[in-house]
Amino acid sequence: MSRGLNKVMIIGNLGREPEMRYTPSGRPVTTFTVATTRSWNTADGERHTDTEWFNVVTWGNLAEICKQYLTKGQQVYIEGRLQTRRWEDKENIKHSTVEIVATEMMMLGERREANHPPSGEEPAVEGDIENQAAEDEFPF
Repeated sequence: MSRGLNKVMIIGNLGREPEMRYTPSGRPVTTFTVATTRSWNTADGERHTDTEWFNVVTWGNLAEICKQYLTKGQQVYIEGRLQTRRWEDKENIKHSTVEIVATEMMMLGERREANHPPSGEEPAVEGDIENQAAEDEFPF
């Protein structure tokens, strides 16, 4: 039997503050960008770097946690799957975007006081897998 696999894991820095919205049914969805940078040396010994930007979408409880605890510039681990979203605007122009639908998030790097719960415990990082089915409710 043949099976497919769609799994993405990245470590990078938030490019902007997370933005949270609600679907018409009241379900929270948070979006943000993450930049990953890689470096390498050419055969001539010249140093190069390349930055790749990812759009990240989180749903449900994970969306609320990301909005509450993540800030621009913070280093994070994101795990999820790639999704291509297509739509047509008011002028009938077709658009598409590839995004990571995150199921897990882990805050990395230096600890910041504003990013931690009052009890000193780390927030839960797993998304609501069963709630991923309602992803067709994009509020944007």
